[in-house]
Amino acid sequence: MKETLGFALLGCGRIAQRYSDIFANDQLPGARLVAVCDAQRSRVDKLAGRHQVPAYVDLREMMEERKADIDIVCVLTESGKHAEHAIELAPFGKHLVVEKPMALTLEDADRMIAACDRAGIKLFIVKQNRYNLPVRKLREALDANRFGKIVMGTTRVRWCRRQNYYDQDAWRGTWAFDGGVFANQASHHVDLVQWCLGQPVSVYATGRTALASKIEVEDTGVAVVNFASGAIGVIEATTATRPVDLEGSLSILGEHGSVVIGGFAANKLTDWKFERPEPGDDEVFANFSENPPSVYGFGHIAYLRHVVDAVTNGAPSLVDGLEGRRSLELVIAIYESMATGEVIKIGYGKPRSLLGRKP
Repeated sequence: MKETLGFALLGCGRIAQRYSDIFANDQLPGARLVAVCDAQRSRVDKLAGRHQVPAYVDLREMMEERKADIDIVCVLTESGKHAEHAIELAPFGKHLVVEKPMALTLEDADRMIAACDRAGIKLFIVKQNRYNLPVRKLREALDANRFGKIVMGTTRVRWCRRQNYYDQDAWRGTWAFDGGVFANQASHHVDLVQWCLGQPVSVYATGRTALASKIEVEDTGVAVVNFASGAIGVIEATTATRPVDLEGSLSILGEHGSVVIGGFAANKLTDWKFERPEPGDDEVFANFSENPPSVYGFGHIAYLRHVVDAVTNGAPSLVDGLEGRRSLELVIAIYESMATGEVIKIGYGKPRSLLGRKP
């Protein structure tokens, strides 16, 4: 096994800058950036120049020429092409890190999982907010049953994305390659609600385009989710907050306690209250609250360190293809409810939504 794993980036857009910062600042021990690829020559050349690594506009050329250097490929392209790119990359035998959402249809997600299984490679789906310090502490309390019966879980994504954000790339705000606020900006928060509350059984959702004037999808919506445990989930999501981002919060309410995590990316602990105090509760704010400078938070660093550990030492993956599929199934059910105006039972029938549907 190599002492240092070689990473390649496929896609050099907005999120690639976050990955680029991690490599540029040496925040990922045991890893180095060895190649970058993007269909736009100007964009890939800029990122390659920053790191002094080879630039490619053809992913097959990159994989063939750099196969000895590359161990892991991060798929950072538009959401509607994640499946296409992952399936094309799988036969090269390199592990894959795929940004959220893993795909826009369950059929594509299943094809990705199958392709990686055939190739004998690991498929990591990026859910970096699970690694935020307050979220990890919350999960610890859930696993210890400190809440007792869970009553409700709520997330609010109140972010600001003006039309010029969607105008940056032709795929943004489209059904075929992006989806709206639930599939894109709130994807991680939907995952957190599902991860904390368990198996969803039904959902009712409504949404609309409130302020963005030239997109196909919703920029504002609300979903109410019923879980097998009896808990209710409420997901409020909008990119129509003005003039700036307000919050990306998560609240879990139970019969014995309540926890609220605020900040822009579920990254800042604001309430930690339990009927039965335990040792360490007095220090929880000092040790488990963080305030990252952007909506991406610090979770990407922790997540990629986990990837390195899983590949190098065989550590179990917290979010593999099957786990990524679970939250995608809830997102797709939300869109089906928005399209039909009906309460959707999750896991039954073929989804009837526009998400991922090509023209």
